[in-house]
Amino acid sequence: MTSGRPPARPASAPEPDPTADQATKDAMSNATTVSPAHSASTASTLITNIAALVTNDPSSGDGSPLGLVQDAAVVIEGDRIAWTGDQSKAPATDNRVDAGGRAVLPGFVDSHSHLVFAGDRTQEFNARMSGRPYSAGGIRTTVAATRAASDAELEANLTRYLREALLQGTTTFETKSGYGLTVEDEARALRIAAAHTDEVTFLGAHIVPPDHADDPAAYVALVTGEMLGACAPHARWIDVFCEQGAFDGDQARAILTAGKAAGLHPRVHAGQLSYGPGVQLAVELDAASADHCTHLTDADLDALANSRTVATLLPGAEFSTRAEWPDARRLLDAGVTVALSTDCNPGSSFTSSVPFCIALAVRDMGMTPDEAVWSATAGGAAALRRDDVGRLTPGAYADLTLLDAPSHVHLAYRPGVPLVAGVWRRGERVL
Repeated sequence: MTSGRPPARPASAPEPDPTADQATKDAMSNATTVSPAHSASTASTLITNIAALVTNDPSSGDGSPLGLVQDAAVVIEGDRIAWTGDQSKAPATDNRVDAGGRAVLPGFVDSHSHLVFAGDRTQEFNARMSGRPYSAGGIRTTVAATRAASDAELEANLTRYLREALLQGTTTFETKSGYGLTVEDEARALRIAAAHTDEVTFLGAHIVPPDHADDPAAYVALVTGEMLGACAPHARWIDVFCEQGAFDGDQARAILTAGKAAGLHPRVHAGQLSYGPGVQLAVELDAASADHCTHLTDADLDALANSRTVATLLPGAEFSTRAEWPDARRLLDAGVTVALSTDCNPGSSFTSSVPFCIALAVRDMGMTPDEAVWSATAGGAAALRRDDVGRLTPGAYADLTLLDAPSHVHLAYRPGVPLVAGVWRRGERVL
């Protein structure tokens, strides 16, 4: 059931904010106690009185992709799911938790984020909302702030956003470098990220930095050479922004091919701002995901549908840039595997909320509530080539989100409402 890598480290959090309310302080205090050592416990816990349980196992419950079980229960042993089913058939356990007639679903899998950065881009956002279009050039503002920040400042920012995500039900996340764009700054970003997750992505090919603006080929050589050598030990993935104003198809192929030779697996930023070669390149190189996918040709659609590459949609970016929405319905109807993620970053999608992205996908991208929830859990896991998260089946990690609602549909039905009432991560209740 595992991905072939060590279990992802828990999202850690800083000390509770003294200005926060007591409930938030308690949640943060609990969150900081989660560690791999807790996984050694073999105590069993029964969560019962679940109104609706999303398992993402089509062989369970109603037989849908969500594998929805009504009047359900879950048994956790150590850090894994041991049993799911009708609560009347639940086995005896050491501990018992009453879900109170609420819904339970897998913890969200946020498979695309950019969390190692400093500063924000409030002025850029304000200008854009006043009529100025977004362009990749805005990344340079964050690069300057990130290079100037200390390691402690970058880690404090990272843990702040992880805390936000945990409070909203995210239990697995990927994050990238890409705001350093020097050998030293890219490597330190990955070292910081790797202390909090195994799903770390080297994105030295985010943009060509200003100090290489006159010689992009030299920067590609740096990314595929010295920078890759320094960064590969800290990462699982390699990514490239294949887009006008960033890297063209030939440059992207060279970068991803070099990454594969160094043992990293590809991901691609593809088709966000315009049509381009990114999706075809992702499929050619067996990338785990092609992310954004706003601008797709029919050939792109066919390529994705006949590959293992997941189309990861990032509605927060369209919300924050007033850009055209990706057509999720078109992808799903073609048989493409779709993931939903936040793209949390300071420039184009400054949200850590997967529930918010679910609501956007349902309202503006043609997804049903069931499809959006699947894409934010099992779809995200597929985008990370994981089968031990994103589902509640025996053997999977015990990563669960308890909603203060009787159904997962409320995530889209009640947008903006803080519905997450509890989170278990690796079998430990952290909220």
